[in-house]
Parts: sequence; structure tokens; C-alpha cells
Amino acid sequence: MKFEFKRKILKNGMTVIFEKRNLPVVSVAFAVRQGGINEDVSEKGISHFIEHMLYKGTPTRNAKQIAEEIEKNGGELNGFTSEVITAYWCKMPSKHINVALSVLSDMVKNPLFDEKELEKERKVIFEEIKLYHDNPQRYVMDEIQKSLYSGTMGKDLIGTYETMKSLDRKKIIEKFRQVYTPNNMILCVVGNADFDDILKFAEENFGNEKGKILKQKFNLKNEIKIEKRKGVDQANLIFAYHVPLSSDKKSHAARVLGTLLAGGMSSRLFSEIREKRNLAYSVKGDSAITKDFAYNIIYVGTMKENVEQVKKIILEEFEKVAVELDERELKQIKEQLIGQYQISMEDSQLQMVNLLYYEIDKNAEDFYDFEKNIRGVKLEEVKNLAKLKEYSFFALVPE
Repeated sequence: MKFEFKRKILKNGMTVIFEKRNLPVVSVAFAVRQGGINEDVSEKGISHFIEHMLYKGTPTRNAKQIAEEIEKNGGELNGFTSEVITAYWCKMPSKHINVALSVLSDMVKNPLFDEKELEKERKVIFEEIKLYHDNPQRYVMDEIQKSLYSGTMGKDLIGTYETMKSLDRKKIIEKFRQVYTPNNMILCVVGNADFDDILKFAEENFGNEKGKILKQKFNLKNEIKIEKRKGVDQANLIFAYHVPLSSDKKSHAARVLGTLLAGGMSSRLFSEIREKRNLAYSVKGDSAITKDFAYNIIYVGTMKENVEQVKKIILEEFEKVAVELDERELKQIKEQLIGQYQISMEDSQLQMVNLLYYEIDKNAEDFYDFEKNIRGVKLEEVKNLAKLKEYSFFALVPE
């Protein structure tokens, strides 16, 4: 497939990336190269807090007007914070792209950080912390990262009650001014738009302020932990292991291995744990592979008494892959991954997120090399990665 992709770094340091689509829809995002990985342990959650506050109003738009300008023109408005990026996006009819650019740029340039709204939103985040804690599947996803890393990567992205209480308006504004500058920003557009018009808007609406984003230290570790809790009926467990960083070509083999083991209903572990032994309803995997950290996970929801058996099956399957994997099965998994990659491009909003993450890692254009990179994975690379030396394991089980 051929894609009309363009990328330019402006004189002020802002990166503009664009993929042309012929459908009358456009997805637009302003993002900053800041996430949880850039936060000191004492301020963990500040990126997410700032994200919430940018929807609360500017000198020319209150929160209701921000939402109305997008939604009354047929659009969707949202945002997200991850360990490596914070983004503000909308998806709307392409004829209204100027509305999207105007609203989003106003949000990222001119937030009020109103004191009353800040205190109200702090309470909202406290409720969000409770929500994640009370959702067992989400909770184990957060806890496994703590079993893989120390330092800031070993703290919840959303923050804690303690860090949220310590973040006053002064600290938040100071961090905003440090981070939300053109040289730290990415403007990403996917859809029916004109690249020159996008560049013109960015050049006319952003100055030359320079900011700095800090990288925090963290260390890799492996930990096994089982936590008991009243009020849950099912055991939720995560098995995780470190894999090569995205800068290493073996990271493509790690994606293949993750999909082979737990990528869908045809995967080895779904077949072994659910279909053959009826030990679980949900068996699934995922990968978090970046230039700074990388790991694969396997999630299983099962009965308390089955936890050790499931863990044993997972370890045995790694051993089998290291010995049994052949070219035929490898080819099937490659086709599965490439197909999923192609499907992910169908929706302009998902493609916008894809390009943002690749830009954060190095260069958005590398996204289009995915198929070539997966096809280039060697059998021995996958088999060698399956020879696990260490792993992390976390289970939340009924008391």
C-alpha cells in the first residue's frame, strides 16, 4: 500500500506529521513528548492532571464551549496520557478542520488552570484512582509494571493520593510552561486536508518558546507477587517479561512471540488454557515496546485454585516454542500481525495514534516499515526470546 505521508520540523521545533485520506473525515491531535516516564516520583501523575485541566477552559472558551465547538460540528473530542506522551485530539468532518485546529491549539496554549476548577478536578482524579483500583483487570495491569520496574516506572501513571494532594496550582503551571512549548510539540493530522494549510496554521499560531523535558531514571527488575482481596470472585493474573527495546531489531521478534502465545483465539495459550482445559474465559496478551522500556504481558482470568497451574502452563508453552516453533507457524503469525497492522490503519483516529507513538519513538514514517520488519523476523530470533531466564508475575486473588 502507498500512503501520502509528509513530515516537517518547523523553525520553532514543532513537528508536523500528516497522512492524506480521501474520505471527508479528519483526525487532529496536538501532543507533547511528556508522560509518566518524565515525571519525578514525587510528582507522579502531573502529566495526567494537566491533561484534565486543559479541557477546563481558556480566556476565550469555557469547558462547555470547548466541547460544543467540536461536537456541534459533528466531532468527537478526547485525550490521553501514557508513559511517553500526552495528547489532545478530535475527529470530525474534514470541512471543519479549522475548528479542530483552533480549539485544540487554544487548549494547549492558553489553559486557565482556574483554582476552583483545579480543586474540583483533583476530586475527579481521586475517583478515577478508586475506579482503577476497583477494576481487577485494570488493577493487575498497573501492578505488573511495578513488578518490572523501580523508580518512576514503578509508580501508577495516574498518580497516588499523596502526589495528587501535593500538586498545587503553582507546580502545575510551572510544569506546563516547562513542557508545553513548540519544540516539545507534535501536530498530527490524518485525513482529507492540505499539508501547506496545516503548516501555515502552525507557523502563524505558535511562537518560538523553548522548553525542556526531563528523563527520569528507573531500573529493570523482576518480581513475583500474589495479593489477596475480599469482594472479588475471580483470580486475575499477569505474566510479564522484558523484551528488546524498539531500537533493537529483535523487538520485532518480541511482537511475533507475544502474538504467537496470546494474540487472539488461535494463540497457543488461548487454545491450551481455555479450549483444551477450560481453565479461563479470558486469555490475552499485549506488548509495550518503546525506545526506553519494553515488555510483553499475558493476562488470564481464572479461579483462585488454578493460578499456579495456569502459570505452569505459560512457562511450559515458552519451553515448547523454544524447541518446536517452525517456519510454517512463524509465517502464520507474521500474516496475523501484518493483517492487524493493516486493519489498524482503517480508522483515521487509530492511525493518528499510531503515527504519534512512532514519532515519539523516532520518526512517524517508520510506521510504514512495519510489514517489512515483521517479514524479516528470523525463526531463531523468536525461539531464542522464548528461552525465558526471568519474568514477573502478579495475581489478585479472592481472600
